Amino acid sequence: RRQRQMCIRDSEKSFEDNLNSGFKIFSPSRVMAIAMNTFTQLVRMKVFYFLLIFSVLIIGANVLFLNFTFEQELKILQDVSFGAMTLFASIFSIVGTALLIPKDIEDRTLYTILTKPVPRFEYLIGKLLGILFLVAVSLILMSILFFAVLYIRQYGILAEETNQIRGQPTAEQLSSLKETIFSQGLRLELLNGVIAIFLKASVAAAIALVVSTFASSTLFTIIVSLVIYFIGHAQSMALAYYFPEGDMHGALQRFIAGIVAIMFPNLQMYNVVDGIVSGQSVPFSLMARLTGLTGFYLVIYSFVSWMLFAKKEL
Repeated sequence: RRQRQMCIRDSEKSFEDNLNSGFKIFSPSRVMAIAMNTFTQLVRMKVFYFLLIFSVLIIGANVLFLNFTFEQELKILQDVSFGAMTLFASIFSIVGTALLIPKDIEDRTLYTILTKPVPRFEYLIGKLLGILFLVAVSLILMSILFFAVLYIRQYGILAEETNQIRGQPTAEQLSSLKETIFSQGLRLELLNGVIAIFLKASVAAAIALVVSTFASSTLFTIIVSLVIYFIGHAQSMALAYYFPEGDMHGALQRFIAGIVAIMFPNLQMYNVVDGIVSGQSVPFSLMARLTGLTGFYLVIYSFVSWMLFAKKEL
């Protein structure tokens, strides 16, 4: 326990030293110091216990559906894993961001940071990066576990299907069977699904950051962020209803659609997982578009957060 307390004090001292390392209008080192301190702060809250739940989910999906065909089994395993990854990443991004500013105010850490030569914009960017680091590490850990289970299972299915072939299977039969199973198992295309989940979680974190700068409580931040998150999934349907067949020729209509798209980002665009699980390939142009769109939202929401937080009395 004493060693743990000494490590915490050392990390806090290193954090303060980084904040005091000379004043600049914008300092990447100060931003990274705040980001890593935020990441460490969230890790101390033992958020990685979710891995136990995730492990139970994918192992349960692997065990409970053994009576299905191997195509159905692999599809269910991927559906359950991607669904759990999306859920956990969204929860971390929204709830984790909602806890940051109120906890810093409660611990009086915020006052310590802002009395240093640290602009409020750097504080917000550092906090957002800390959340994104946490989401990224979480997704990497879940992906490793998911890919390991999928890798083991596809070879198990290959052995089971080979044993069901009467007589000695030929090399051609084995090659065809292996290609069929592996085309629906572990493949590079699954990484695009993980990246899309991270990009959507990043937008959700940026939304929560905006709300937390003017919210009166953590619960209010979480509820409002979740409402915007769910509206974002229905945004495309609402625009399709009010502007059928993309009929937005007027300047006013395009302006309204643009405002709605900024306030409620079209999160449905990030749902490429279903197509990946079904065996469809995701074009590079789509992933590039999602990455660029995520960068746009992060810049806009970070700027709005800074404008609101700059006027906030602490």
